[in-house]
Amino acid sequence: MEQHIKAPMNREDAGKLKAGDYVYITGTIYTARDAAHKRMYEALEKGEALPMEMKNNIIYYMGPSPAREGRPIGSAGPTTASRMDKYTPALLDMGLIGMIGKGKRSDAVREAIVRNGAVYFAAVGGAGALLSKSIKASQVIAYDDLGTEAIRKLEVENFPVIVVIDSEGNNLYETVTQG
Repeated sequence: MEQHIKAPMNREDAGKLKAGDYVYITGTIYTARDAAHKRMYEALEKGEALPMEMKNNIIYYMGPSPAREGRPIGSAGPTTASRMDKYTPALLDMGLIGMIGKGKRSDAVREAIVRNGAVYFAAVGGAGALLSKSIKASQVIAYDDLGTEAIRKLEVENFPVIVVIDSEGNNLYETVTQG
């Protein structure tokens, strides 16, 4: 099924999405990769505030290439989501509603997705140049010293993803391999 959603996204909207749905996201999402996740986790351990609100937000696991002239961002393909798995349950418990990446997730992440009514999306790897066309604005909001791994606020329009793990724990990767 094809769905169009606004980001940030609430739990009710997340609950309507099913594994295998094609989704087009419009609104505000954030980027964060390994180094940024590690810093956020360390900040939480120290009782410090995170650089962005987790509640109802979507994090895209991506580090862009430099922007070409006239573009807000360079190639913007997904990175392997499992590298963020040790940090993800804590962020989901803080209200993170969605993640975009590629590849499988751990059982702990899947359990946290179900517990929090969240969703895991996949973006097509190797299509970073195409995906960047859906990004209308990009602004570094934290950890600028991390370069491409800095946290960015993105404005997206019809950003294409597929629901891999829905809020009920249905996993597209498992159902496809069973068929």
